[in-house]
Amino acid sequence: MSESLNIIIACGGTGGHLFPGIAVAQQLKAMGHKPILLISRKDVDAEASKKYGDLEFHTIEAIAKPKLLSWRTPVFLWKLARTYCTCKKLIKRSKAHAVLGMGGFTSLPPVRAGHKLGLRTFVHDSNALPGKSNRMTARWCTRVLLGLKEAEAYFCGKECVVTGTPVRDELLHLPDQATARQKLGLPQDKPVVLVVGGSQGAGKLNSLLIEAAKQDTAAHYFIIAGKQDYPRVAELAAGADNISAIGFCADMASAYAAADGVVARAGASTLTELSVIGKAVLLVPYPFAADDHQTHNARVFTNNGAAAMCQQAELTPEYILGFVRNHILNPEARAEMEAAMRAMARPNAAQAIAETVTV
Repeated sequence: MSESLNIIIACGGTGGHLFPGIAVAQQLKAMGHKPILLISRKDVDAEASKKYGDLEFHTIEAIAKPKLLSWRTPVFLWKLARTYCTCKKLIKRSKAHAVLGMGGFTSLPPVRAGHKLGLRTFVHDSNALPGKSNRMTARWCTRVLLGLKEAEAYFCGKECVVTGTPVRDELLHLPDQATARQKLGLPQDKPVVLVVGGSQGAGKLNSLLIEAAKQDTAAHYFIIAGKQDYPRVAELAAGADNISAIGFCADMASAYAAADGVVARAGASTLTELSVIGKAVLLVPYPFAADDHQTHNARVFTNNGAAAMCQQAELTPEYILGFVRNHILNPEARAEMEAAMRAMARPNAAQAIAETVTV
């Protein structure tokens, strides 16, 4: 398409919504279009967006839907209506041609506003089990875009396109392992296990990994603890030469490149990144995720031999060490899982979404 279009991308609230939205924005810009990103007021959005000074960001007030009959419901509805009006004005002012929501309640007001203004509207869901907010948002969408085909059954009556979930451009071009380890201060002579608890960290998971690491002299453990949990993790890991811990990692490309294997939650964005780069992984679904959707995500990958899974309630240091020994330190098993993981990848997801919303 030769015409330059203005595309609203509503993302943010979590890294799982923000980074795929940024990837689509980068693709749209490369195609000659103008992306305008709407993010929440959360710190995770503000920090991550600082890296992308060439993109246009606007903050909107968006809050998660409380439980039915909650005393917070009137406040939620009032803020939702106010955000809807703000989005409607912004869409008019930017002369947008289409609105894309990358999921969550940050997407609902701008998609609803775009629909009301007669624009083409889209929502992307990256999970195997779609969230309630996306199922609600879909009623105002021209098309629903999916990260995993397994989600299609939840959007009856809507036209669905399986695009995959986008990853940031830097994850498609990783540095070599030696350079990445030098940058992060990790050893060159030991296998490195990367521990990723999600953008907010994972206290129980971090504790179990530290216990395991203290029993394991064969591998080095690099824990991205999350800002809130970092002081506690740093204290627990003190004195252990084979544990490195940080609160937040702005350079995930280097973190992934440095690792021989990964222990992670089963968020859709994390799984997408791991599939594109092809890493052996032990998935520990977040036990309090809405509708236990991380377990549904993990099963899609374990059913294809691309990952191992253990529920947090059943996870022990011994289980972790068994995975490290059998899948990370075992070259044949690791290569097999890496190949299966890469087979799950859709590295052109950002392009597929960008082309869909601009046609």
